[in-house]
Amino acid sequence: MPIRRPQFVNKEIYHVIIRGTGDSLIFKNESDYYRGIRSLYEFNNSDPVEIKELRERFSSNRKCWVEILSFCLMPNHIHLLLKQIKDKGIPEFMRKFGAGYVGYFNKKYNRKGPLFGKFRAVLVQDNFQLKAVFVYIHTNPVSLVESNWKEKGAINPERAIKFLESYRWSSYSDYLGGKIFPLVIESDFLLGLMGGVKNCKEFIEDWIKHKKEINFPQLLLE
Repeated sequence: MPIRRPQFVNKEIYHVIIRGTGDSLIFKNESDYYRGIRSLYEFNNSDPVEIKELRERFSSNRKCWVEILSFCLMPNHIHLLLKQIKDKGIPEFMRKFGAGYVGYFNKKYNRKGPLFGKFRAVLVQDNFQLKAVFVYIHTNPVSLVESNWKEKGAINPERAIKFLESYRWSSYSDYLGGKIFPLVIESDFLLGLMGGVKNCKEFIEDWIKHKKEINFPQLLLE
């Protein structure tokens, strides 16, 4: 069945996911994750971009396609919360990011062919859904320490919470005030919506502790 996407509209927000083909690994080690995060930043640019080697500093004066509100890099997929700010911004950003990262990955691992499947996207329709997606994206890494937690709830919520706070490959640390990748995301809007750092943390922890009791809307892409 072909993947259906919404009609992307400027100033609207979308939950986007892209997976490795056949759920294959797209990040094999720390340097891959760093390259992925750098690529999110550098390829969010309507001007031509070429990254041959990792630079010491992020480039400036970009003409962004989207605002990246949240992200989470997992071993075989990526979750993004994107606000489109330019016509065709999300499709163009995903095309440039995909081509750029795949070029790096194929060269590094001496492989050929596609790395990603087609991305999927869902329109976020209201603030309640936006909060739900924020929580869902940032709690995704819990599955790395408790594989069935989404179905059964976390067996050890304290361990899951501690793991999330130390997980380096998402924007959660930035929302806790860590400023790990502050140039990559636009955090002010969601921090205001969520009610600040303290409430961001409480939303995340409440879902981990009480997930089976909470019914979030069906716009969460697996």
